[in-house]
Amino acid sequence: MVYDDGQPPRRVVITGLGTVTSIGLGAPAFLAGLRTGRSGVKPITTFDTTGFAHANGCEVADFDPREWIHRIDTTELGRATQFSVAAAGMAVADAGLTPQELGERRVLVSVGTTDAESGDLDGLARTQLDEGPERWAPGVVRRAQAGRLSSAVVRELGLVDVEALTIPTACAAGNYAIGSGFDAIRSGEVEAALCGGADAVCRKTFAGFYRLGTIAPEVCQPFDKDRKGILTGEGAGVLLLESLESARARGARIYAEVLGYGLNCDAHHPVAPDQDSLARCMEVAHRNAGVKAEDVDFISAHGTGTRANDVTEAGAIRQVFDTPPPTISIKSMIGHSMGAASALAAAACALAITEDFIPPTVNHRETDPECALDCVPNEARAARLDVVQNNALAFAGNNAVLILGRVREAA
Repeated sequence: MVYDDGQPPRRVVITGLGTVTSIGLGAPAFLAGLRTGRSGVKPITTFDTTGFAHANGCEVADFDPREWIHRIDTTELGRATQFSVAAAGMAVADAGLTPQELGERRVLVSVGTTDAESGDLDGLARTQLDEGPERWAPGVVRRAQAGRLSSAVVRELGLVDVEALTIPTACAAGNYAIGSGFDAIRSGEVEAALCGGADAVCRKTFAGFYRLGTIAPEVCQPFDKDRKGILTGEGAGVLLLESLESARARGARIYAEVLGYGLNCDAHHPVAPDQDSLARCMEVAHRNAGVKAEDVDFISAHGTGTRANDVTEAGAIRQVFDTPPPTISIKSMIGHSMGAASALAAAACALAITEDFIPPTVNHRETDPECALDCVPNEARAARLDVVQNNALAFAGNNAVLILGRVREAA
């Protein structure tokens, strides 16, 4: 394959990770949390939970946006945008670059989300209900724009030659955003990409899942026989991508190579996943990445802990893999962070490749026979990983499967 500029496709690698999570801020803290199976679960404090029989979640604690955001007044930014900007800054620093050095390149900023700043709008709606129309807050409305999740990154880093995208494909949006960055670097459209996802806990989404009967009362237990549903979470995961040639030229640490990805949308049902469609998406990802099912060393599953998702996803995995590899869900630790979920899982996969381990699925007691997967229960496992698969599913049938690998000498 040769692009219009006469050049072969560029190999794309991950050189920086920015993570804002309920188990740690920054890649080192996130890694420590993954290794030890730390849980971010606690009672929700972001909104008034009166009237809900149970309201645990995975909120980000001890996050002061002023520690991470310096060029923008943080009161101009909603919580999800603060997460996005902070994670992007972390990723740039982790890659060994300064904003000025990054600004000398053509850059893509691509951020996926489910809710954007719905939490702010929740608060505004309650203000109207409780205190009347004279309490309208124009500043809240302005900062609730979804496009700010990416445009604020551009402002904070002072980027000039840049394209900014916000991708709203719900809980698969992080993988979609990483795929867009992969394509842009591979084709030579940009020299670097900051891509991932961000979301904040909000009453609207919590209440929606609660009414569906899918909120767990205490903890999230993916693939467990007694699982009871999801816990809503929040945070951001941003990856800095660049070409392998660029990374090697500047002596950068390389976490992993992005080998390829697969997307599809079956539109089968507003909320229910479709096994055949997900299986096809995995096969597309394998083909695009140039790998076979038997090459995959472990799968980071969507693994929400709901009845429908876990059985359907496990069935799709067995449909594609004669012998499924270890299959885990970090949502057992950080909850379901919506648009940030697959981006944070991608960061976890990159760390797993670099550090030679498989993160655990915590809160696990007994594997559901209908799932029948090795979910690496409760304790991390040492393993050399060459190819890793990251699954993401979303409402309306949006599927996105990302394939990462250890950097090989041969393309």
